[in-house]
This record gives sequence, structure tokens and C-alpha cells, in this order.
Amino acid sequence: MTSLINQTAAALAGLLADGSVSSVDVTRAHLDHIDAVEPDVHAFLHVARDAALATAARVDARRAAGEKLGPLAGVPIAIKDVLATHDMPTTSGSKILQGWIPPYDATVVRRIRDADLIPLGKTNMDEFAMGSSTEHSAYGPTHNPWDLDRIPGGSGGGSAAAVAAFEAPLALGSDTGGSIRQPAAVTGSVGVKPTYGGVSRYGAIALASSLDQVGPVTRTVLDAALLHDVIGGHDPLDSTSLTDAWPSMAAAAQAGLADGALTGVRIGVIKELNGAGFQAGVKQRFEETLALLSAAGAIVSEVSAPNFEYAVSAYYLILPAEASSNLARFDSVRFGIRVNPEDGPLTSERVMAATRDAGFGDEVKRRIILGTYALSAGYYDAYYGSAQKVRTLIQRDFAAAFDKVDLLVSPTAPTTAFKFGEKTEDPMAMYLNDITTIPANLAGIPGMSLPMGLAPEDGLPVGLQVMAPARADARLYTFGAAVEQLLEAHWGHTLLSQAPALANIEMFATEGGAV
Repeated sequence: MTSLINQTAAALAGLLADGSVSSVDVTRAHLDHIDAVEPDVHAFLHVARDAALATAARVDARRAAGEKLGPLAGVPIAIKDVLATHDMPTTSGSKILQGWIPPYDATVVRRIRDADLIPLGKTNMDEFAMGSSTEHSAYGPTHNPWDLDRIPGGSGGGSAAAVAAFEAPLALGSDTGGSIRQPAAVTGSVGVKPTYGGVSRYGAIALASSLDQVGPVTRTVLDAALLHDVIGGHDPLDSTSLTDAWPSMAAAAQAGLADGALTGVRIGVIKELNGAGFQAGVKQRFEETLALLSAAGAIVSEVSAPNFEYAVSAYYLILPAEASSNLARFDSVRFGIRVNPEDGPLTSERVMAATRDAGFGDEVKRRIILGTYALSAGYYDAYYGSAQKVRTLIQRDFAAAFDKVDLLVSPTAPTTAFKFGEKTEDPMAMYLNDITTIPANLAGIPGMSLPMGLAPEDGLPVGLQVMAPARADARLYTFGAAVEQLLEAHWGHTLLSQAPALANIEMFATEGGAV
């Protein structure tokens, strides 16, 4: 059964559909692998072993009875702990929500259940999605499967690590400034931030409501497309949900596998996202990928987005401001734990202060203070208002660029995975790790990260970021699948097949089977 963990979701779906394997077998194989590697990786905060096996058995029974099931029926999936689940704890990586089980499912969770996927459990994350390394989780860090002394990215490092460590073929993440794409880049997986409003946010614990977006984390572009088709579409419970009729992302990805799919595609290289501060190996792999794209018939040119240099500054005013508002609900009365002060009267203000002091971590406190200041009387226009104006300029830069090209590309992150502790004492250095991913969130456009090789100086994964105009998610999948196929043909293998073994578990040369 160990070879089942190395199959893609699409391959597993095919094996399940033709009766070659059962969902119970597939689910048990992943759960056993989780047991083996979790002491090293710590990707999960909660593993629902009994519930997962029971759900898998029900799916097998329905399949045996001849019921029509969805394309991914019986395939296991991991869920970022920012998403509400009625039968599992939802903590958002924070002590203030320790042990909380919501009374309902997030819309995306309900949709994966309706599509008969098998939830394996909840994945680790930076507290309330504030971080780029998963070092800010109240429950300890997740480790990168490529090097256990390094971070798996953040805030969704748990989901990316679970996929890269073959603990789950699929995972759900959320992306506020790169929290799907940056972890995907440093773990060698695929991560997609859909168009803002293209996937429901209902039931996702809010960080910054105008920036947050739920999306897929997988090992291939096609798998991401298949999962996107399950979770996407209008949701009346989400006031920001788009009412568009979306095309099949899986069909779009399949189209990218056709001969000549890259011929004539206009690709813009963003001048401002490929300069100083980028690791030499990241730049080398990026230039090599551009050369391969040109040789395959793509038209590569440089475009300028001059206001991108202000993106990080604007983001770290908008996000904390919205976070300070969203996190005000954790007041010891409505949500979360309650901690009484050690002495003195039990006033609501003192109980709230004691609860937040005990329940929130340092990074959350830092951003709440910054956001409250930016929204305070006399400073709103100077800080939050000015940041929103910069946001508009960034949106205009994207619009001007997409008048010239079909897609924009850059490295997903300026460096490969850094070691634990390297940036925790320097918040600005941590924030700059999202310099390439933040603009897409400010503009609400879709973005994807897919592997583009290993950096020669450290042998760690490097990600290619691809961005498309708003609502053009299908274009992203067509191009991403074509690039993935091009790179794997050039390498002669998949990137994750080169990952080191974990916990003495033999890894495999391809996702398809054992060496």
C-alpha cells in the first residue's frame, strides 16, 4: 500500500473509479504514513483517523452500489486549520481557540464532503495566518520535508508540508499575501490563489477580509484544477462571492498538455520582482525556465510595474488594520478561551486583557497594535487611506501589463526555505519574504506557484509564480500544466521524486510507483 501515497490525486481517482483499489485502502495508506512521518514533520494539528476510515468505507459502499460519484470521490484531503469543520477542532493555530469545534462547516469543506473526498485532519499554520514560516503557530512549527531544519513557508506550511511529505495528495489552504504560493514554492508543491471571490470565504476565520482567498495545494497542476472545480463557484453565504459561471479548470489544465500549447503565449517578466535580494540559485532557475519557454514558442518580454515597490508597505498597513477589526471578536465573551486576571476585580476589560495576553502570540499582538494605530483618529487617512490609494496604483500597473501580455511571471519567493530562527527576531526580513506574492492579493488576481527546479547552492525547491488577469483562472491552469510538462520532460523526473526520505520510509522515483 505504500505506493498509493505517491500517486497523484488524478491517478488515485482513476484507480478508485475502476475498482483497482478501495478508498479504505487509500485512506489507510495515507494515515499510516502520517503516523510514520508526523514526529518529524508536524504538518497536522489534528488527525481524524477513525472518521476518515468511516467516511472512506461509506464511499466504497456507495460506489459498490453503483451510485454516481464525483471525479475525486474517495481521495484523501488535508484541511488548513483556518477553515471551520463541525467535527474537528478549528484553532487557526492559536491558543485562544484551543479545543474549539465549530457548529458548522466552511463552504469549501462542505463542498469537498459533498464531493465525497476524505478529510484526513487539520493542518498546522501561523497563528491566524500571520507569518511566512509556520514558526508562529501556538502548537509548534512544521518542518520542511526537504530539510527538517528549515521552514515549510507560511502561513500554510502545514498544508504544503503534508502534500510534499506524501501525507495527503490534496490540501486546502488560504492565501492573504502568499500563504498558499510561498509554502508551495519552498516545499516543491503546487499552490493556487484563485481570483478574489472565485472561491467562498464563508467559514474561513478572517485575517484581512479584502485579501484572504481559499485555494488548493497539490503536487500537480491537474490535481489543483480538479480540486478547484470542487471548491469554486458562487456562494450566497459569502457577500464577496462572484456570480460568474466558471469554466472547468480541469479541462483547462488538460488543454495545456496538448502539443504547441505554449506557442505564441505572451509572457511578461516583471522587472520589479526579479532584482536585488533574490538568491542566486532562484534567479538562475528562473532564467533557465524563461529560456525553455522561449524555445517552446512563448513570447517572453520584460514589463514594468513601478508601484510594486510600495506593495509590501501598503500591505502591512491594510492587513493589520483589517486584522485588528476581525480579531476584536476574540474578547473572552463571544469566542475563544476565558482567562481571569490573577488579582483585582473581574471587570470585562481586565478579563479581556488577560485573555488576549494569554491567548494571542507575539506576532498577532504586533499586528493588532499596528492595525489599531493605523485606523485611529488622526492617522486613518495618513496610513490606511494612503495604503488603499497605493493599492489602486498597483491594480492599474497590473491592468497596463495585461494589455501587453497574457500572463506575468516571477520567482514565487526571493529565496529557498530558510532555517528556523533566521528571521524571527527581524519581522521586516520575514515580511519581505512575501515581496513577490503580495501584489496579486492587493489586486485580487489569480496566482499559481509551481516547481521550477532545485537551487544549485542548497538543493532546495524553487517556485515559479504565474499570474493572470482577474477571472482568467483557466488561463493560469492551461499555462501551468504546459510549463509543468515542459520542465518535467527537461528534467526527466518530477521534482518531488527527488525529495529525501523521511522516517526511514522508502520514497519513490516517480509518483506512479516504487523504484
